[in-house]
Amino acid sequence: MEEKKYSIFHIEGGLGKHIAATAVARCIKNNYPDRELIIVCAYPQIFINLNYVSKVYRIGLTPYFYKNYIEDKDSLIFKHEPYFTTEHIHKKTKLIENWCKLFNLEYNDEQPELNFNPREIQKANNSWFSQKPIFVLQTNGGMHTQDSGLPYRWTRDMPFPIVQSIVNKYKDEYEILQVARQGSPIAVGATPIVQELTPMELLSILLKSDKRLLIDSSLQHAAAALNLPSTVLWVATSPKLFGYEIHDNIVVTIPGNQKLPDSYLFDYDFEGQVHDYPFENETIFDLDEIIKSLTKQGL
Repeated sequence: MEEKKYSIFHIEGGLGKHIAATAVARCIKNNYPDRELIIVCAYPQIFINLNYVSKVYRIGLTPYFYKNYIEDKDSLIFKHEPYFTTEHIHKKTKLIENWCKLFNLEYNDEQPELNFNPREIQKANNSWFSQKPIFVLQTNGGMHTQDSGLPYRWTRDMPFPIVQSIVNKYKDEYEILQVARQGSPIAVGATPIVQELTPMELLSILLKSDKRLLIDSSLQHAAAALNLPSTVLWVATSPKLFGYEIHDNIVVTIPGNQKLPDSYLFDYDFEGQVHDYPFENETIFDLDEIIKSLTKQGL
């Protein structure tokens, strides 16, 4: 009996990074098709339904892993952090391509993938039923249930005046589901989605959506994986690293005269330090440009 061979891919970080990592997982499998692909990660639900993945383990729940996959086994280990590479820090290469390059893989434009099983789809149909078309509005970057004590993280959150203006325009025509962190402001006329959801429950909102306005976070990665063109707003993160061509990416211009005394390898951290706020007010996006982009969706 031929001995099994393994590729072991370890992933840390948030939900959006895990969705992006599905493209890296596919690239590993494409480069080593004769090896079983084993995933160790924080969000195993993202990988369970992918048919090229053999097994998925949650970080910290890996009983007998060394004996099963490492000791005297033919296994390749893929466990490096792409965020702390020269290519990423200098914003030269997209996250997925750079991650594959870090593993010395031949990258052939693999893209994120998401698969929902029939029961997950049925639950989505029941959970997100509406008499109106559904408009998904993710206003806050980072996992939506995470509470940092900051209702507004300026580096990754949508300015609230923009949020309320968008809701005012579309609330009569659409059921607007606003995905937000606990403690963040909810627009009048929107239905807040701030309760605890499993990752697949959260992402299943997109399956029922007719229009999408997102910030750089998990749902923009998921929308790309599901081939759903969306309007994505970018403040202090960059579509050059984290974005997808399928989306209409609207990037704010940040004035270039900040001193950034606390910044080390990156200009702005995800928490959005208050003293680093570079703008004179909250009018940092052109509302007409956003509406024009939203109008194109579905045409």
